[in-house]
Amino acid sequence: MGRHFEVRAASMAATAAKKSAIYMRASKEIYMAAKRGVPDPNSNLALRAAIDKYRKQCPKDVIDRAIKKAQGGDATNYIEGRYEAYGPAGSYLIVDTLSDNSNRALVNVRTIITRKGGHLGDVSYNFEQVGILDFKYTGDEAKLEEILVFGDVDVKDISVEDGVAEVIVDPASFVKAKEVLAENGITEFEAAEVTMKANEEITLEGEDLTKFKELLDQLDDCEDVQAVHHNVSL
Repeated sequence: MGRHFEVRAASMAATAAKKSAIYMRASKEIYMAAKRGVPDPNSNLALRAAIDKYRKQCPKDVIDRAIKKAQGGDATNYIEGRYEAYGPAGSYLIVDTLSDNSNRALVNVRTIITRKGGHLGDVSYNFEQVGILDFKYTGDEAKLEEILVFGDVDVKDISVEDGVAEVIVDPASFVKAKEVLAENGITEFEAAEVTMKANEEITLEGEDLTKFKELLDQLDDCEDVQAVHHNVSL
């Protein structure tokens, strides 16, 4: 069939693997949110946030199955973990895990990072926890800020570029920000989550960039890894 078919097949397999990884992360996070509270997003804010986070990334049936699994009293329990690390070429990483085996999660994360020249270490001082909301918006940036501030939202930064707004808020204001935006007709988000944001980003080139991307790919393929935060501009 030729080299072209092989390359295309490999690309399709990689895409399928990435989708499968996203679906697994969504299922675990939504399942745990539903299990910890009532399995109803209208009265469980954590569940609603998890659903909104993955709504654009996975089919509705993946979300529904995770909620039904929690409703059925499944005994599976996932343990949260957070590992800080120095990566290659001056990069910093925070790796969040959600695993049914915390020892395995630690070994997997440490092994992947070590093989790329990094090591575990305290880097959290280089990051800040924030709420980020990205959505389509063609209006005035100053007006958007006014709406949020008057709505008692603690806004850290707002930018509008190419028809997309990015609003960064204090984590405690995340839910309030979504409510205020909904009151003004904004209910669909490209991204909406509380995450870790680097205080300063670095730029990598050449082999350093290649090695860092390989590190991210390997962490992404790890079944225990839920999210990776870093300070590299990509």
